[in-house]
Amino acid sequence: MKICFLFFCLVGCTVFNTVQAQDTLPRFSVNNLGNNRIVIGWVNGLGVMRQISIQRSFDSAKNYKTILSVADPNAVQNGYADTKAPNEHMWYRLFYVQGNGSYAFTTARRPDTTRAVAVAKTVEATSPETTAPKKDSAVIKNPAFVPSFYVYTNNANEVFINLPDADKKNYSLKFFDEANNFLFDIKGIKETGLTLDKTNFYHAGWFWFELYNEDKLVERHKFYLARAVNVLK
Repeated sequence: MKICFLFFCLVGCTVFNTVQAQDTLPRFSVNNLGNNRIVIGWVNGLGVMRQISIQRSFDSAKNYKTILSVADPNAVQNGYADTKAPNEHMWYRLFYVQGNGSYAFTTARRPDTTRAVAVAKTVEATSPETTAPKKDSAVIKNPAFVPSFYVYTNNANEVFINLPDADKKNYSLKFFDEANNFLFDIKGIKETGLTLDKTNFYHAGWFWFELYNEDKLVERHKFYLARAVNVLK
């Protein structure tokens, strides 16, 4: 399933600020967000990728098991929420294959709960329902936008939907503009990776989405699209 819309380019300064705030391959982050959610995230600054797989182990040096090969290894920002870890102290590493065929394993890492607190506060502070800053949000200096792991813009300037378990769930998406006006929805998503290319959200700026499984809200988040540049010649 593929939906065609008008083409937008991602604003360069937005990409720069986001990349600066995250871990660039071969570095990556592992954060414990609580409620059995271990989030592995990274920024691809190595160019074309053939494969990126997330591996997990009880030990830092052996017995690793691949828990996911991402649907779009070439996404600039990418990641995964591990909700089935046996405990909160597992070790994680990435296995990646570059466009020229070379491959490598990253250094193993355990969850970082300190960064998770800052991420949670940042997302809370940027929520559209928030009318006043939280008292403890002042301790976060220069909070950076943290992209969703489910819906985000990839390095082809397209909106990418990453749902590794879509074949087992009943996902649907609703899209809204920055003022929370409803735009369109997509129901019964069964593709694990779905691209919305040449997107026509009718104007540049921030857009919100709501991801549902059945009638339960999984995530509400946002992404940024810029004004089209030199599309027609």
